[in-house]
Amino acid sequence: MKQITVSVIDPVGLHARPATVAVNAASKFKCEVNISFKGREVNMKSIMGVMSLGIPTQSEITITCNGDDEDSAIASIEEVLRAQKIIG
Repeated sequence: MKQITVSVIDPVGLHARPATVAVNAASKFKCEVNISFKGREVNMKSIMGVMSLGIPTQSEITITCNGDDEDSAIASIEEVLRAQKIIG
């Protein structure tokens, strides 16, 4: 299991467009990818799950990957979210 804790810096938080970017990044991998915020954890491959967390800007989130391609998944997801200026 691989895990990172990061801060959301996108002005709208992890909502709509940034959430879609996150879901698309996670969906490319076979492993289980979850996102946690304030004690709630959802499947990061589910747009409804990610949106249901209502993650505002300046929030701390934890992304967890568990499975065969967890190493490449966590690195790629973090890289995409940083490149899109969603996390800092």
